[in-house]
Amino acid sequence: MNGLDWTVLVAYFGVMTAIGIWSHKRVDDVSDFFTAGGRMPWWLSGISHHMSGYSAVMFTGYAGIAYTYGVTSYVTWALPIAIGVLLGAKLFAPRLNRLRSRLHVASPLEYLKDRYNVPTQQALAWSGMLLKIVDVGAKWAAIATLLSVFTGVTLTQGIVITGAITAVYCTIGGLWADALTELGQFVIQLLAGIAMLAVALHEISQQGGLGKALDSPKLHGHADGFAGPYLTVFFIAYLFIKLFEYNGGMWNQAQRYMATGSARDASRSALLSAVLWFVWPVILFIPMWLSPLLVTAQKPDGSDAYGLMAEQLLPHGLLGLVVVGFFSHTMAMCSSDANAIAAVFTRDVAPVLVRTARTWKSDTRRGLIAGRVTTVVFLALSMAVATQVNSPTFKDIITVVIKWVAGLMGPIAIPFILGLLRPFRRSGPTAALTSWAVGLLAFFLVNYHLNFSQRTDVKLEYQVALPMAVSLVLYIGIGFIRPEDTPERLALLEKINTDDDGSGAAGVALPVPGAREEEGATGPVGS
Repeated sequence: MNGLDWTVLVAYFGVMTAIGIWSHKRVDDVSDFFTAGGRMPWWLSGISHHMSGYSAVMFTGYAGIAYTYGVTSYVTWALPIAIGVLLGAKLFAPRLNRLRSRLHVASPLEYLKDRYNVPTQQALAWSGMLLKIVDVGAKWAAIATLLSVFTGVTLTQGIVITGAITAVYCTIGGLWADALTELGQFVIQLLAGIAMLAVALHEISQQGGLGKALDSPKLHGHADGFAGPYLTVFFIAYLFIKLFEYNGGMWNQAQRYMATGSARDASRSALLSAVLWFVWPVILFIPMWLSPLLVTAQKPDGSDAYGLMAEQLLPHGLLGLVVVGFFSHTMAMCSSDANAIAAVFTRDVAPVLVRTARTWKSDTRRGLIAGRVTTVVFLALSMAVATQVNSPTFKDIITVVIKWVAGLMGPIAIPFILGLLRPFRRSGPTAALTSWAVGLLAFFLVNYHLNFSQRTDVKLEYQVALPMAVSLVLYIGIGFIRPEDTPERLALLEKINTDDDGSGAAGVALPVPGAREEEGATGPVGS
């Protein structure tokens, strides 16, 4: 990078900080800080939902998969997410919005104490927070790895720089700052992605054209949808995992739906995000699929291929823009995760631990201060974990993202997400806690020996799939064997499962035996 590239990078950081400061004026209370007060336009929510869904791991770990295996990087990653978000547009997005508009909650998990009980809420909250610290740590490590390729800064320095800038704008402006910076980041990434695509195709044209390139031995098997460890079972497991994760299991995604003005707007934002997931990753992946013809990766997993390609092919100025594109995705995901974790801790965890924290829900000033302090603490912890991502425990970035996050997401997300739906009304606290605990145990058994060493005798697809499958079977099965559908829980489900007009036609609205129709079902949707 030269002076022009650094100018682009510094200008980007300056704009992100300015947006955060401007957003500060829109934050008057806790609802504004965590759910934008339910005033976020559906199109902004949709773009924010999409941008907060992936990070620089796209340009490192998944770039390595694209370099090694080709098209399977899209088929077994972006495609399952796109399908999952599309299905969730009717199943989950409206219900998540009604958590805010009808139950008046500011945290995605706040409804769990009534849907199940406080121990269930705390189990899901604590395990989810710990997982997110590791997950975001992997994202910091990914962007710091890319930054080191271009600038020569150390891993620790890269983590501190990106984390500090993110902390400034998301702590000051809350969810409004997250969404508005993500809009700016989307525009930047659009320009950077198209620039890289154009340069890569130009280089290929000078080598004889795309047709000749596709026949190259270096791209042998790159057109296969399933390759290496990413086979059919992995795809099916990932589809279910992403269905839960990107429809609220990853709490920051739930906040985007909660922030819109109505259930209908939440559905529209999900549809927009799904369209972007179908289309945009293809634009980003094409240069990665062609990368074996353009560069030679130095790392065994090929995770440095995209960075080397940008460094060798792009002119100065555009190089800075692409580096900014790397930051845009990472900072979008990490800042939104920080806001979600702050919401869960201040609204769900702290009031159970400390009596004085119970006043945060009514005391606007103290609630905002607590939310902002928690945001900073979470970012600091995740940055500390980031320095250990390449340790033997985590192995590498892609292992953390695929094995840890995908493997653990199912047991944590299933009780939260399926608990929104009427067909699973019989599953109560027993089903939720059992499925969560046994699912986590299954993750440990298929990934580690009793001496905590990594297992190599279980295929990746089963390491990812089994914890989720175990949790899903137990959650549903125990609900039938030991139903706990009390009148109070049925009434809560009625509030989040009926349309804004009270018609009850949303999603899979099945009749609930013995449940009366709630009067005033429309509720204060715009509140």
